[in-house]
Amino acid sequence: MAENAGITRETVEHLAGLARITLSEEETTTLTAQLGQILGAIAKVSEVAGADVPATSHPVPLRNVSRPDEVRDVLTQEQALQNAPAHAAGKFQVTAILGEEQ
Repeated sequence: MAENAGITRETVEHLAGLARITLSEEETTTLTAQLGQILGAIAKVSEVAGADVPATSHPVPLRNVSRPDEVRDVLTQEQALQNAPAHAAGKFQVTAILGEEQ
C-alpha cells in the first residue's frame, strides 16, 4: 500500500482549516499517515474491482422486512379516549396554538 497516497501535511492542515478545527503537530502527523493509509486501501480496492463487477451498496441482497398487513383487533374509540385528559365529540381535545391572539 502507498505510504501517504498523495496526502501531505499541507493537505491535512487545509482540511482542518475547512473543518475549523485546530490540530497539534502530533495530530497532524498522525492524521497524515492515517489518511494516507485509508486512501491507499481505497486505491487497492479500486484495482481489484473491475468492469465486470457490478456496483453495489450492500454485500447481500436486500429483502422486504416489513410484516404483511393483517386484520387484528384494534382499540375502540372509547378505549382510545379513556385516558385522554380532555375529549369532546369523540375526538382528543387540545389547546389551540394557531390563530390565537396574544
